[in-house]
Amino acid sequence: MTHDLQLRPFRSPADEGWAEAMTIYREAFPRRERRDDATQAAALADPAFRAEGIWLNDKIAGLVFYWEHPEFHYIEHLALSPAMRARNIGSEVLETFCRNRRVILEIEPPEDTLTVRRLRFYERAGFVANPHSYIHPSYGEPAEPHRLVLMSSPKALGDDEVRVFADFVRERVMGYSQLKTPPTQPRLRQAKAPK
Repeated sequence: MTHDLQLRPFRSPADEGWAEAMTIYREAFPRRERRDDATQAAALADPAFRAEGIWLNDKIAGLVFYWEHPEFHYIEHLALSPAMRARNIGSEVLETFCRNRRVILEIEPPEDTLTVRRLRFYERAGFVANPHSYIHPSYGEPAEPHRLVLMSSPKALGDDEVRVFADFVRERVMGYSQLKTPPTQPRLRQAKAPK
């Protein structure tokens, strides 16, 4: 099924749909994996950061927050409102977003039914789990570094690409966090890919 989806950029917290998108964001991600409202609004001013609302029939259905780097696009957050899930909307957004792009995102390790389903969803969308042990810092205090799985499309990442990505996240992306001390993560090392 194809939907009449639109991705519309947010340039300011005053934009139509921003408040609804931030509600989806807060409900979809645990506190350690998201910014507070003020820091998220500050990130909007960074020329490498993009925040887009996913619209269906002129109603906000979700969001995609991503970063542009010369070598890749990093999907930092992708979420749909609960009422819009299980309708192939996420698949359509990813298909459009990933076309002719090198894309990286992170997911929780596949350790339960929900996280295994999330892994399979991204694999069906053409993403590959990468064999690196990847530790991501939390966005706020208390600092809670956590393990994530790096996923990439259209193919696996080389070691140098992973280092460039980790440096970008640590030096640019995490500049918009509520941490009192600059993060030393992401850190990574070779490991087995998830099954």
